[in-house]
Amino acid sequence: MKIAISGKGGVGKTTFAANFAQWLSRKDISVLAVDADPDASLGTILGIPDDTLANLKPIVDMKELIEERMGGSGTYYPLNPNVDDVLDDYSVALGDLRFFRMGNVKGGGTSCYCKENSFLRALVNSLILGEKDTVILDMGAGIEQLTRGTALGVDVLVIVTEPSKVSVQTVKVIQKLAAELGIPRVLVVGNKVRNPKDENFLRDHFPSEQLIGIIPYSDELLEMSLNTGNLELPGGSLGVELNTIYQKIVDEGR
Repeated sequence: MKIAISGKGGVGKTTFAANFAQWLSRKDISVLAVDADPDASLGTILGIPDDTLANLKPIVDMKELIEERMGGSGTYYPLNPNVDDVLDDYSVALGDLRFFRMGNVKGGGTSCYCKENSFLRALVNSLILGEKDTVILDMGAGIEQLTRGTALGVDVLVIVTEPSKVSVQTVKVIQKLAAELGIPRVLVVGNKVRNPKDENFLRDHFPSEQLIGIIPYSDELLEMSLNTGNLELPGGSLGVELNTIYQKIVDEGR
């Protein structure tokens, strides 16, 4: 199963992705958690030591590796480089869970990033179309890494939003891109909901078949995103709500 998670920065997407990956791994499911958002901190929230992460820079920034796989520094390069062993060589194991820091598609500026972007898309192909484990992709506010071909291999796209106009607008943009790419299932999760007014705001903007869950504002989740390394999943009513949401996502992906 391949699950991509997106949403505007600051909505709690990465904490959601980390908890979901841990929840799956505790069900004896082999999980590959992929940080595809350069501004996110998925590895940190998963509890990977700082010194390990410091030596694990995003694959897209590994110039020598990319040059090697793309045939040197010439003008011509393969559009489908061999990347099958990259996951094994550059991932970090955490029990039944593996972590991989991919990086994002390079954009704008004066430099040409054609090689880097081609290499990255080959990685996405390998992750989505070839990887046997369950894959959780923490993607950021966009889904630029996905082409039409790889998008068809994504079982579910989950968009996390908070109850604000700006966040909802981001969801609408991502939904449009997902529709253009042909992603079969696109779900929305409301987060940081403080009161009935917030909840009604989200329910007014998304139909019930899309909005699969509402996560109340939680100091516990905020603490988890700030003071990382806590591998305990939330308990109580919050844990029940998260468990229900995660199970709905799994059921949709089958």
